[in-house]
This record gives sequence, C-alpha cells and structure tokens, in this order.
Amino acid sequence: MDLDVNAASPMDSGLFGLPHGPEEARVHVLGVPFEATTSFRPGTRRAPEAILAASRQVDLFDLHFGRPYEQGIWIVPSDPQMGAWDREARSLAAPIIERGGAAETDLEAVTRVDAIGDAVRQAVAAFTRERLDQGRLPVILGGDHSTPLGAIEACAERYPGMGVLQFDAHADLRPAFEGFKWSHASVMHNVLEGPADVSSLLQVGVRDLCEQEYDVIQADPRVRTLFGHELAAARHGAGTRAMARAAVSSLPEHIFVSFDVDGLDPSLCPNTGTPVPGGLGWDEVTIWLEELAASDTHVVGLDLNEVSPGPTGDPEGCSWDAIVGARLLYRLIGAAQP
Repeated sequence: MDLDVNAASPMDSGLFGLPHGPEEARVHVLGVPFEATTSFRPGTRRAPEAILAASRQVDLFDLHFGRPYEQGIWIVPSDPQMGAWDREARSLAAPIIERGGAAETDLEAVTRVDAIGDAVRQAVAAFTRERLDQGRLPVILGGDHSTPLGAIEACAERYPGMGVLQFDAHADLRPAFEGFKWSHASVMHNVLEGPADVSSLLQVGVRDLCEQEYDVIQADPRVRTLFGHELAAARHGAGTRAMARAAVSSLPEHIFVSFDVDGLDPSLCPNTGTPVPGGLGWDEVTIWLEELAASDTHVVGLDLNEVSPGPTGDPEGCSWDAIVGARLLYRLIGAAQP
C-alpha cells in the first residue's frame, strides 16, 4: 500500500493512518486496556481504542521531530485476554476502592486482583523482551499507570543501570494503595524496590503526593523530583529549556520514558482519572522532548498512560483527551528516533 503523507487517512487504517505491518515497523505499540485499581475516575481502559481512532487525523510531518513515521509504526491487534483480566479485576477491586481500602475480609479479592495485576505485568514484560530481541522500540499504551511496569523491568534487564524519566502529577511511590500491590499509585515504588536495575528516576511535574512518598524522595539518592512549583518558577524565570537540558543531561545513557498524562495541565486531559491543578503545558512538553531528542541518551522503551476518552457517550476518537493523547504519543515516538 502506497502512503501519501499529505492525504487524509482512511478510517480503517492503522495507527496514525500508517500502512506498516509488524515486519517493517521499528516501533511496536501494545495497547493495554487495564485499569483495575483506578481510585477516582475510571475510563483509561478505553484509551488504546480511542487514541487509535484519533491518531488518524494527526499530520505526519512534525515541525519539531520531522518524520517519525519513517521508522515504521505498528499497533499490535488487541488481545481479548487483557479485556477479560480488566473486567474481572475491576469487579473485585471496585467495592474495596469505594470503601476506601481493603479490610481483613477482602483478602481473597485482593489476592486475586494482585494475581491478575502480576499476569498483566508478565505479559507486558514478555512483549517488551521479544521486541528488544528484534531491535525494535517497545511502546506501552495504557490503561492506568500500573501497565508499563513489566516493560520497565524488561528494559532494565537488557540495559542494567538505565534511568527512568517520568512525567506525572503524582510520585507513584506508595508501597501499596488501598491494599493493592500492583496499584497505579505504586508503579515507581515497584520499579525501585523490584528486580529492575534502575540507577536513576527523574520525576517531572509532581504536585500531589503523600508524606511517605516525600520521605522516599528525600532519602533515596536514585530519585530526583522536579515539582510543579519548580517548573512554574522556571517558566517565569530562568527558563524551561535550561532546566530541561540540565535535568536530561543527568540521566544515564539508556532510559525508559514513562508519561502519565495527568502530568499535563488538566485543560489538556480533563477526563484523566486523577487530575491535579497546574502541570505542563503543550509547548513546555515539546521543549522537554526536544531536549531529550538532542541529548546523548538512548530511549529503549516508553509508555503513555492514564488517558481517558471521557464519558462513554462521546463519539469514539472525538474526545479532546484522545486527540491530545494521539498527538503526544506521536511526539514521544518522534523524540525516541535513533
């Protein structure tokens, strides 16, 4: 199939309207429609499908990153097992979350939810290892922020001592949340305390955290956190680009980029599960990604998570959140070009 990069994309085409198949694409995207432990507003499980639809109206030429499509980008066909795991885990977790956390009588349900979360982690890790073996860039499209854990661990196996660059409104450093080990609020705790050999965690945009997480940030030398108010000060003072360049230059050679969309200003992601005032603007994110692309770091994997298309009644792919998510995904892939 010939590709006219200046034409409109057919609605039945692939991600970003591209015709690439698995053999020719360097970038393989795995949609993970899983949000079992979402603690405020659900909906991120619908993100992979909505972003796929919205991606077809993204212009393939990008002023900042040129022609990311030339790498070849392919999204893996959806796996019904992921949906089945999500439905079962949500049905068990929802009553516990509504009560504010697990009680002793919830042990069986919590154990099963954790087992499903671990199965998702292992499936994502297996996908990532296979793509790394093939010399491809693995991309995880959540779902909630628990979904990329297996990918981060698999990349760290391949690149010991790698760093993680996390864009997020939350620190995600809780040992567990509401009783669940594999919670979206615990993903970076699980990265730091699990088998992953990660030498540094750079968090950008954090503006909502508990005291326990703040203590971890102060005590763990691997963690550096640029809080939301620090970004605001740079925006009006020394400059975002200088801050981004200095921060990115501190990362090791190999990094995994983990992007929770609630790191953005809520006007860009109004339906995300746990919105927080403040956050990165669109042009600000672009500057961070430009500095990442210009640096000596090598992106070995990335994820985009916590995009929620909004109310079920929204036309598929037409929500503001999905449009922003699709364009952000394309720029993340652009910044990861070799």
